[in-house]
Amino acid sequence: MDLILVALIILIPLFAGIYVRTTYNSNLKIKNSENLTGYDVARKILDENGLNDLIIVETGGTLSDHYDPNRKVIRLSKDVYHGTSVASLAVAAHETGHAIQDKEGYFFLKFRSLIFPIVNIVSSFSYYIILLGFILEIMNLIWIGIFATGFGIVFQVVTLPVEFNASNRAKEELKRLGLTNDRDNEGAEQMLTAAALTYVAGVLASVLQILRLIGIASDRN
Repeated sequence: MDLILVALIILIPLFAGIYVRTTYNSNLKIKNSENLTGYDVARKILDENGLNDLIIVETGGTLSDHYDPNRKVIRLSKDVYHGTSVASLAVAAHETGHAIQDKEGYFFLKFRSLIFPIVNIVSSFSYYIILLGFILEIMNLIWIGIFATGFGIVFQVVTLPVEFNASNRAKEELKRLGLTNDRDNEGAEQMLTAAALTYVAGVLASVLQILRLIGIASDRN
């Protein structure tokens, strides 16, 4: 049973990552109908939503695109910032979805930002606590560590509505502003769905990891 859990913990995120990269690379080769760069798309959506002062900058890496709510900046990777592909269009629109959430005070985004510092600290120490509990054979310490890892799952679960909502906003804005045709919409839908699945896969893997830890602790007890 333990081997099955370990395999699932490894394979679920792995396959989700492969799927999103395959979908991204596929749509990266398809030009969008309006020949707009990711920057153009993001700028258009932001301006139409009264976010004219929000800055868009280029950042390094691949699929490293994100919205920084503290600095009010959208960071787009090179292929997205300069690219005119369907993938670039979809990713850029998704990040503007987060900016619009921030402007409107979307509950789950605010809640995620609120709990992030706590989750970050607690999660970083949780596995050390579990390891120490096993070394010293103190069951209460092991259970405290397992409980602490649950904070990370709470953060991941809260992230799900944030990401799905940002994708829905992206699709609505692309259609509302006439930035896409039916072919573009189909590719953008594939891209955004694939990206959302990676977050779902992350939650599943984390839940399985906690179940595995509970099983190990119960056997040791």
